[in-house]
Amino acid sequence: MNSPIQPPAGPEIMACHDCGLVHHLLPLPKGGAASCTRCGAVLYRRKADSIDRALMLTLAALILFVIANSFPFLTFKLEGGATTSTLMTGVIQLYEDGMWPLAALVLGATILVPLAKLLASTYVLLPLRLGRRPWGLVQMFRATEIMHPWAMMEVFLLGVIVAYVKLSDLAKLELGIALYAFIALILVMIAAELALDPREVWDRIGRQATARSLTGRDSGSLVGCHACDQVCRLVPGGHAQCPRCGAALHRRKPHSLARTWALVIAACILYVPANLLPVMTVTSFGQGEPDTILSGVKELIAAGMWPVALLVFFASITVPVLKIVTLIFLLVSVQRGSRWRPRDRTVLYRVVESVGRWSMVDIFMISILVALVNLGAIATILPGPGAIAFAAVVILTMIAAMSFDPRLIWDARERTRDGPQTVHA
Repeated sequence: MNSPIQPPAGPEIMACHDCGLVHHLLPLPKGGAASCTRCGAVLYRRKADSIDRALMLTLAALILFVIANSFPFLTFKLEGGATTSTLMTGVIQLYEDGMWPLAALVLGATILVPLAKLLASTYVLLPLRLGRRPWGLVQMFRATEIMHPWAMMEVFLLGVIVAYVKLSDLAKLELGIALYAFIALILVMIAAELALDPREVWDRIGRQATARSLTGRDSGSLVGCHACDQVCRLVPGGHAQCPRCGAALHRRKPHSLARTWALVIAACILYVPANLLPVMTVTSFGQGEPDTILSGVKELIAAGMWPVALLVFFASITVPVLKIVTLIFLLVSVQRGSRWRPRDRTVLYRVVESVGRWSMVDIFMISILVALVNLGAIATILPGPGAIAFAAVVILTMIAAMSFDPRLIWDARERTRDGPQTVHA
């Protein structure tokens, strides 16, 4: 059994992820939130009955996950022929078409990673609810945070909507019970994430540092752990490891600019074939031609599907371009030592980091189409090499955003008044 949690000796302190400023934290009411006084980022939110609510929702999500993967998802009917798909059908079809990188991506983002996240969350929350601390608790809870951006079920659902609209005028589509379970699964998983207060879990592992607890230690800069938000003193040449979760500590991410530049340049190179090569080929009654991303948008416009055309254009063309341009702007501004509006640039970084995964909607739409439209000479959709290049662009830009350290934006600014700040609800 865990010993009762003792109240902290003095105000707890926390460092902002985005700008690095260290704050004194005041007690928050239930439902309250603490924000960084410098860049405006949310430091944490206090949530009532966090572990109990998150655990119940996670267990419900596991049940829905089984249903969503066990029953028919969509049925496509055309000219007397019919194709029924499950969540795995698109993965299998992509693999059989020789597109194993896309098959692995869809399998991981829609099935394996969400399942692993649900199982890891259950492994962490259930013992804590029973007053126990399971083996590997720290590593498992860190894993749930790492997996978060790679579980893309909501993006997959958007791909389902686009595919449904594209096919609804051509054939009859029937929604299966798995699709309804899948929608419910997404909503329940989002509710579970919103219900959980990570600080409550970390506090059961080890108390958050206070200014008093760090007084008298060797001199060194205060840094926040990006894994568990613990604040530690980073002594030059010392052991740079978080005492609570074991994660590596660093004042700034090592080689952040070089790694981000390399990833952005690679994404720029791959963006050319991603737009020039066909992403899929639609064949109907022996006739058809390859489609690129842009030609697919044009066809949607010609068919009068303006909302879907705008959605695909924004997610597949506008977002990748703006993300690459924004990352280049941030990299150049940091390297030039710019002091221009650091708060606005930090907000810009947050937007780039959060929207990149939604560009994967085109890839998921293709996986649904190849699974459904597989009626031989009547109608067939085959994936193209451009889809692999485009998926690589999305993944590279996501990793590039993760590699960039937004605290570098603030390094050029004078910090004469950047002592620990007090955060109010």
